[in-house]
Amino acid sequence: MKMLTDTRTAFARELKPELRQPVGLLFTMMLPFLLLGLFAPLLSSSVPGAGGGPAGAGSPWQWFVPGMLVLLGLSATAGAGASLLNEISSGAFERLLVTPLNRAAMLVGRTLKEVVVLLAQALLILLLLLPTDFRLHLPGALAGLVLLSVFGVGIGALSFTLALHSRRQQTLFYGVQQVVFFPLLLLSGVLLPITEAAAPTWLYVLSRINPVTHVVEAERALFDGQLTESVVLYGFLAAGAIAMLGVVAGIRGMRNASS
Repeated sequence: MKMLTDTRTAFARELKPELRQPVGLLFTMMLPFLLLGLFAPLLSSSVPGAGGGPAGAGSPWQWFVPGMLVLLGLSATAGAGASLLNEISSGAFERLLVTPLNRAAMLVGRTLKEVVVLLAQALLILLLLLPTDFRLHLPGALAGLVLLSVFGVGIGALSFTLALHSRRQQTLFYGVQQVVFFPLLLLSGVLLPITEAAAPTWLYVLSRINPVTHVVEAERALFDGQLTESVVLYGFLAAGAIAMLGVVAGIRGMRNASS
């Protein structure tokens, strides 16, 4: 019971500043919006199904939008640790550590806030795309949002873990974040398909090792209404593994943080 109460307290503490300044949420969506507006119209002849094939029913949006949601989940939650670094710099985090709040609940509450914000942003993107020829398969979309939430939990928790380990050298956080973020993004096939036939062998192998690739493929299948495809299972397994790793590492980091 105390864990739930403390998680709710930590969640409310993190969410209130976001509600006071909702404009900041729109800025984190700028990259997906720019790519949707400037990049997606160019894909009609280069992505599966966009030129009339079965995978996108003639629309590049069907292929591109799920990938953009994963990009949003990756970019928004990967930077979550920056807010923790700001608290560490101001001394607010040290004051929080001496309160009776459960340290695991601190991490869970923070991570849940990131997921709620991520889902709100994802829903806004989907609503804005309804007037286009993007087809929204409701059961698949709901499952896709669940998958996105699991993925966001993992990336957010890993970001907080990195911030805890970088509290004495904060530039390390931003350096590691960028070094990891761009390879995960570029190798996931978010912007262009990485197929065995078209990509060099080494690039294709790296893309298959990348767990984000499987999350992207699962999202595309779900938003296309293909709930029973094997890629969906692989996507949930990859997202679940990331979430488990992030939460375990994050809770351990919180418990070891010196007050």
